[in-house]
Amino acid sequence: MALTYLLYLHGFRSSPNSAKARRMAAWAAGQPGLVFACPQLPPSPREAMALTAELVAGWPASGSAVIGSSLGGFYATSLAEQPAHHGWRVAVLNPAVDPARDLSHHIGPQTAWHDPTLKFDFTARHVAELAALAPPARLANPARYYALIAKGDELLDWREMLARYSGCDGEVLDGSDHGLSDFEAHLPGVAAHLLA
Repeated sequence: MALTYLLYLHGFRSSPNSAKARRMAAWAAGQPGLVFACPQLPPSPREAMALTAELVAGWPASGSAVIGSSLGGFYATSLAEQPAHHGWRVAVLNPAVDPARDLSHHIGPQTAWHDPTLKFDFTARHVAELAALAPPARLANPARYYALIAKGDELLDWREMLARYSGCDGEVLDGSDHGLSDFEAHLPGVAAHLLA
């Protein structure tokens, strides 16, 4: 079935203005009949997932897909592992595997990467919300997933990502970085998976 709906979920402190989000929006605009959504996610993980659930409530069980970067990859996995979305295609870009653990070290005032005037408090409650959202340890159907993992990621452990998304389609990059500054070179692989 043709891809008709695509959701992009950005990472921690990121936004729809990230380079990857803008590139995916441009790619989606070139796909006839494809509805693309990339919401600004609130700092609260519970609220972020509630917003996402509301956004995709009318989307079909097949012909829909989600792509997530970093923390957005965790959200994308959490969403895709819900039974209602088991028919969705999924792409994760340097996905966070255990954000409750990792972000527990970032409690306190934060600023957005793309707009330093946007500030928010990241709290222990947010960490607990992340822990509550953890998807099952085993993916229901790894073949639905495409994982783009960079060994050069300076924030997340590529080995942990690779173990989490074992059996998935994808690519492990020898270098690159957390933001996947060379994303353009790898977009064809991501797109091919989403359109399969």
